[in-house]
Amino acid sequence: MISSSEYGSISWDLVVIVDHQYEAVPTEFTLQVSGDLHIGGVMLKLVEQIKISQDWSDYALWWEQKKCWLLKTHWTLDKCGVQADAKLFFTTQHKMLRLRLPNMKTVRLKVSFSSVVFKAVSDICKILNIRRPEELSLLRQSEDVLKKKKKKDKNSKEPVTEDVLNLCNSPVTSGLPASPGLYSKTMTPTYDPVSGTPASSTMTWFSDSPLTEQNCSILAFSHPNCSPETLAEMYQPRTLADKAKLNAGWLDSSRSLMEQGILEDDQLLLRFKYYTFFDLNPKYDAVRINQIYEQARWAILLEEIDCTEEEMLIFAALQALNLPFKNLIFIVLFQYHVSKLSLSSEAQNFTCESEVDEVEAALSNLEVTLQGGKASNILEDITDIPKLADNLRLVRPKKLALKSFKQYWFVFKDTSISYFKNKESGQGEPIEKLNLKGCEVVPDVNVAGKKFGIKLLIPVADGMNEVYLRCDNENQYAQWMAACILASKGKTMADSSYHPEVHKILSFLNLKNWTVSAQVVSDPEGMDMKPECFVSLRYTKKYKPKQLAARIMEAHQNVAQMSLVEAKLRFIQTWQSLPEFGLSYYIVRFKGSKKDDLLGVSYNRLIRIDAATGDPITTWRFSNMKQWNVNWEIRQVAIEFDQNVSIAFTCLSADCKIIHEYIGGYIFLSTRSKGQNEALDEDLFHKLTGGQE
Repeated sequence: MISSSEYGSISWDLVVIVDHQYEAVPTEFTLQVSGDLHIGGVMLKLVEQIKISQDWSDYALWWEQKKCWLLKTHWTLDKCGVQADAKLFFTTQHKMLRLRLPNMKTVRLKVSFSSVVFKAVSDICKILNIRRPEELSLLRQSEDVLKKKKKKDKNSKEPVTEDVLNLCNSPVTSGLPASPGLYSKTMTPTYDPVSGTPASSTMTWFSDSPLTEQNCSILAFSHPNCSPETLAEMYQPRTLADKAKLNAGWLDSSRSLMEQGILEDDQLLLRFKYYTFFDLNPKYDAVRINQIYEQARWAILLEEIDCTEEEMLIFAALQALNLPFKNLIFIVLFQYHVSKLSLSSEAQNFTCESEVDEVEAALSNLEVTLQGGKASNILEDITDIPKLADNLRLVRPKKLALKSFKQYWFVFKDTSISYFKNKESGQGEPIEKLNLKGCEVVPDVNVAGKKFGIKLLIPVADGMNEVYLRCDNENQYAQWMAACILASKGKTMADSSYHPEVHKILSFLNLKNWTVSAQVVSDPEGMDMKPECFVSLRYTKKYKPKQLAARIMEAHQNVAQMSLVEAKLRFIQTWQSLPEFGLSYYIVRFKGSKKDDLLGVSYNRLIRIDAATGDPITTWRFSNMKQWNVNWEIRQVAIEFDQNVSIAFTCLSADCKIIHEYIGGYIFLSTRSKGQNEALDEDLFHKLTGGQE
């Protein structure tokens, strides 16, 4: 028998492979160690045996078989579980990584491969001067995208050379904290009020950052659109199942890059994962605003947000026109306007303080944060919840039947709509009372045709009831639409966001109130734009360039006076108005079901969607959620809601950890407020998203 003390003193050989660049020095070393030797002692022994004079502070031990870092230097080998058969690597923690940004530009910089992804993304965003890093994450490209890229490279006659912005002199190279850059609110930034980019004097803030003035312009400016030929070579999802594949590659925020199989100089996508863009401010967010705009633009061009004939009609804020072409054109004219301003902004020099104030004033109407609306003085003294009462037309669509609208007297109060035969019977029992809490609200508008409709998808036990309301004019529509939107979130008209919502809807209706004149552009080739570069391939095939150019120029007159920042913010709002905005799709199998469904995860709700038709079946709001957990053995997510509603499902298109992290991440982001410190509560994030695997 051997006592524990005698066993602990027994030494054994440990093989460590060292990652270095010295050809004359071997890479494999054998150390005599014992189980009670701590990790720091192993590294000290190793460095003494290597006999190379250099800074080893960024090196750490990586355990290849277990796919984990040995970062707790006070832990012993026994506590870590390291034995003689272990294969350890002594390598740098910070390595080169290529990141493709939302604007399709690739940057190459050093990133910590030993920190959890949440911390690594935070450091990356500091280098790139992007505030609110909690909204972003790293994404692996889907296999379908990689297959199309390989096919493109194979068919290309010339070798493809990627334009890479090298930021390898990043301060995080040595593990030092990155420059605060635009983070510090104690600084008074000098910004171009039109382009939103830092003025030259502001660049002194980047003295210890690789982000020079030229590089900042690359990230903060929009660049000319790609050609239709280039767009055709890029992967475009055709079905909701294809879109689900795009969301399968999100990295686990609670694990490091190395632990997830990412190697040095690999390429990942840096994307806005959580669609809750908090506290957008042109004074600090030039790069952030542009990258959000670019992510929105590419989502539309590549049809990651569906632009079919029906779905292009449901712009909540712009109140899109009836034809899908016209809906897309309104998005397009913003791209065209932003493109024009981006190309000309370098020649402009606007530093007038009054113009800065104008931008700030415009932002009050272009508020893009979820709950960022300022309290209205009108509502401060209201003690009773206001209501709406008016004549509207209603229809419940039936299969194989035409829509037939019939007029009723409608009363909107609290979060419900009641309708009566006429005004005189409004004091009695209603024909029906519709509770809008948790419903889906979709606009059905054609401004030119004086059509102002509201489509309501109301959750019931066996799915969703579909109801259409028809208003008579813009003002009536704006009031009822705003009330429906708030009611779907469980809010009443007494909420401070009601009047700003009405104002926003009216402003979009006015912006959309343009008519196409009979004048046709006779020479589109002679203009300073290629209209086919601003639309998805579906519309370049359907319409001629001359038709596209004429429509864009007609619509452009309504946004021609906007600054670059205003145009980008308006574009972002338009994107946010799409019914599919912020929905990340996953293929799931619900407990008790025999078929696969799609699950849409949004910032405030989960939606069960029929995989065959794409129709929503049921909606569950986070506000009604009591708890959620994961059975890691069978990889099943279980969620409990109010009123004894429970669901459980397994994820088929991705790891269930991704959905678990989405839910916890959105709940974490909902805790943010403008008054609090910008420092993130990383521990809270990991408690909500990390799980207990």
